[in-house]
Amino acid sequence: MLQNSIHRRAVVRALIVLLVVLLALAAGGGPQRAIAAPAAINGSGSTYVALAMQQWVADGQTQGLSVNYLPTGSPDGLTSYGNELIDFAGTEAEFSALTRGGGSTPGDVRGYQYVPSVAGAVAVMYNVDDRAGRKVDYLHLSMRTVARIFTGDISRWSDPAIAADNLGLELPDQPITVVYRSGQSGTTALFYDFVANVAPDIFNPWAARNQLPTNVRIIQLDSTPGFAPQTLALNGSDQIAQFTAGSSGKWSIAYDEFGYAVTYKAPAAWIQNASGNWVLPYAQNISAALESAALRPDLSQELSGVYASPNPEAYPLSAYSYIVSMCARSGDRPTCKGTYPNSGVAETLARWMRYIACEGQVNMARIGYSPLPPNLSQEVANAVARLQGSAPEALNADNCANPRFRGSLGAGGSSPPDPLAGLTDLSGSAAAVPGGPTTTVVGAASSSNQAAGAGRSGATRSAGGGSSEFRDANPVAYTRPGVPGTDALPLLVFLGVVAVPPLVAGAISVRRKRSRRDGGSAVS
Repeated sequence: MLQNSIHRRAVVRALIVLLVVLLALAAGGGPQRAIAAPAAINGSGSTYVALAMQQWVADGQTQGLSVNYLPTGSPDGLTSYGNELIDFAGTEAEFSALTRGGGSTPGDVRGYQYVPSVAGAVAVMYNVDDRAGRKVDYLHLSMRTVARIFTGDISRWSDPAIAADNLGLELPDQPITVVYRSGQSGTTALFYDFVANVAPDIFNPWAARNQLPTNVRIIQLDSTPGFAPQTLALNGSDQIAQFTAGSSGKWSIAYDEFGYAVTYKAPAAWIQNASGNWVLPYAQNISAALESAALRPDLSQELSGVYASPNPEAYPLSAYSYIVSMCARSGDRPTCKGTYPNSGVAETLARWMRYIACEGQVNMARIGYSPLPPNLSQEVANAVARLQGSAPEALNADNCANPRFRGSLGAGGSSPPDPLAGLTDLSGSAAAVPGGPTTTVVGAASSSNQAAGAGRSGATRSAGGGSSEFRDANPVAYTRPGVPGTDALPLLVFLGVVAVPPLVAGAISVRRKRSRRDGGSAVS
């Protein structure tokens, strides 16, 4: 009996050891990254990305993440980040713009990384009637005409250049009110970078007259209110869109993120791209243009290729927005100086940014943006890894909901047809437009999910989705932030609980039968 008892205990110990080994293997078999409890995080900055931020912040709350964001303008967000007043910033401007390209920047001490968050576009919004008093909502403007209007070279709606862009349509002889962002603005930086590139012969003398920088993007126009004959400064993207769309904004023209044109139903101009086609800033056109964006080593964007994109669908005023965060020192990001002292802040940012890279891209086309291409979603995953000091997760169509991984832009990504296509003359009247001038060009996208293009190849590092530099990377072992261990762990625990007792009982039963056969005593 003693021998049977010893044998039974040995069997139980062996099974327990086996279960412990299996659980250790399921957990990774080695030291694991400590998972901190998520802490509240605060950010501020870009108004360009604010409509997307509203959705991302709300979705973060449903996941138990406390995220706050104030759209105060890109430069303000960068300054507040550098002064450690916030945990992250949203921006389209780089730190160098704050110092006009010289000296140290507000982010140097703390360290930073630029993390792509969404693709968007600057719309040229306007409010004008034809000579019969009918609202014009199909205005076409060439890139050069846009540059001339926003530098004051064209100052009246009756200008022949505007008529030529619109098949001879003659507008009333009213002065143009150029509406611009007061204060420092990333949208201003993007818009006038476009002007500088498409019409340098106009931009450079204009900048010199107004004592504006030409070596970095212009982020503020307040010191030069006379840069055009009739101007109006408004504070924020919402104010600009509301004013331009309303009755008080008659005869005005403005630049603003396209999502605000959709929200406030402000007409957006059709812009003639480098291939000669007229396009609106819908997701398919934004995506097509950004195939020609180049990324600098710090992931900031160089957009001259976007303005000159030969893609017939490209909308030339397209750009990415960034999230700026701290990051662990990394050989591929010399601007990184170290991650957050509060590990809870890093944990919240990591989970939230991972969501932005994938699920957060699903509805972007509906609200006036374009989802990130796969290579830039992967860059967000790489940024998460820098936050945590771990290997990056390899994103793909199986683990990332970003529709671009499946060749789609999501619902609302396609542009409506050009109402002037196929016409040769308007003869001074909008009535010649088939269907009348009430053709809706804002907020009327079809639900086609056709992707805008497969990206370009070549030696230049493409930001638009075609480079194999990112997409051919070897997968690496990585656990999604906030999920300890692996999905095999619950299964093995279940098997341990369910399977071990029967195994023990079976071993005891076999021993009893053997004991009876050998003439021994049964254990009670």
